[in-house]
Amino acid sequence: MKLAPRMIQSMEILQMPMMALQERIEQELESNVALELVEPSADETADTETVERDEDLSNQELVVSEDGPDSASDFERLDTMESSYSDAFENEYSSARNSSLAGERDRKMDAMANVAARQDSLTDQLLHQWRLCEIDPDIAAAGERILSYINDDGLLSSDLETILEQERTLPDAALTMDLLEVALEQIQQRLDPPGVAARSRRECLLIQIDRFAAVGEDDDDLELWDDVHLLIEEHYDDLLENRLPVISQATDLSLARISEAMKQMRKLSLSPGRNLVDEGVPTIIPDVIVEFDEETDEFVARLADGFLPALRVSRRYQKMAKDRSVEKQTREFVSENVSRANWLLDAINQRRHTLLRVVGVVLAHQRDFFDQGPQYLKPLPMIDVADQLGIHVATVSRAVAEKWMQTPRGLLPLRKFFSGGTETESGRDMSWEAVKATLKEVVNGEDKSKPLSDEAIAKALKERGIDIARRTVVKYRQQLDIPPARRRKVFST
Repeated sequence: MKLAPRMIQSMEILQMPMMALQERIEQELESNVALELVEPSADETADTETVERDEDLSNQELVVSEDGPDSASDFERLDTMESSYSDAFENEYSSARNSSLAGERDRKMDAMANVAARQDSLTDQLLHQWRLCEIDPDIAAAGERILSYINDDGLLSSDLETILEQERTLPDAALTMDLLEVALEQIQQRLDPPGVAARSRRECLLIQIDRFAAVGEDDDDLELWDDVHLLIEEHYDDLLENRLPVISQATDLSLARISEAMKQMRKLSLSPGRNLVDEGVPTIIPDVIVEFDEETDEFVARLADGFLPALRVSRRYQKMAKDRSVEKQTREFVSENVSRANWLLDAINQRRHTLLRVVGVVLAHQRDFFDQGPQYLKPLPMIDVADQLGIHVATVSRAVAEKWMQTPRGLLPLRKFFSGGTETESGRDMSWEAVKATLKEVVNGEDKSKPLSDEAIAKALKERGIDIARRTVVKYRQQLDIPPARRRKVFST
């Protein structure tokens, strides 16, 4: 099957989240002369006069001269435009000049000034620190080689043997293992944040412990860091598996003292490089806003597209596309742009219509979720929604893809409401997301001194009417980032 360009564009627009749609509109405004913004404060009468005034010059503006870009006809056309628009240019310049003299702030300049500067990469920041160190040139060169192998977490991504082997293939490379080892030691001691260039998570923590202990404020603090160093260096695996009694027996440290040392570990970082490079949290703009209407006792939805620019097809270019007095090449160019602009507007309107219809089905089907919470989310296959709306299931999938919905229950991905599920013993339908929420509730309510095993969790869910296998419990627990029972146990001190 072949899809028409108009249909392809409609599907693309439907699938775009709000930020992507805004970017697409901006690109189209830059490339399509027939698409223009509707200014809310624009005077329609003045706009009409401008269109009528511009029509006399439409041919001269768009016809491409056959004599080349520097031909006399091009300069004549510019002279004509300058004489026709001289009043408007003078008024605009005078207005801008008066505003500047009056001390008014330029909003565009303010916006540009508020844009965050591009941040240096982690490697660049570490190299800058390293080059400020007074050190032997050979060691400094070896250190620069090492810093090029630092990953985003601030850890060394390759061992020294691999670095030496790879760097030897480069011209003028005079590296030795001794140089690399000395350079690595200096990097770990001198550069901030503590822990960068470590070869493992354990080494990363030990470097930080030594640096923090060196600036300890009192003897108690030093003693506590000594305990932390002992736990990390000699009992790292037991610590990860929460085998605190084993550690206590091996070290003669009480559980209370081990607990204090573990609290001190919160000052450490497993990814020190992240402290230098702020990745930032991606901005999520909801496509739909759901609110409760007390008068109708219903949840209602509206599109959150108020910040999108109001668009229209230029009347001037619409008229030009039909004007036979305009050169054919220019008329075809304008006509193509007018068609593209109309297609874009139709696709945006179709996106709004389809998205609201799909959300309407969600609100009707998932009323219990909005009233009572995540445990009451029902199964809602996309095929059922497609059948109800009389559209293809692929259209539903595109409509919900990467879309977010602002609800009284928080900001949620629209796809969250579409999943399979199971039926409880009482006959109530529950989606798999609701089962996960119930599982999390069971774990949160357990006795932390005697955490529930996966088998016990499955049994507790069965008592609530949810019959799932133990392996399913394990899968959902892992998806929720809930550790196994032995690691959830809290020992009494």
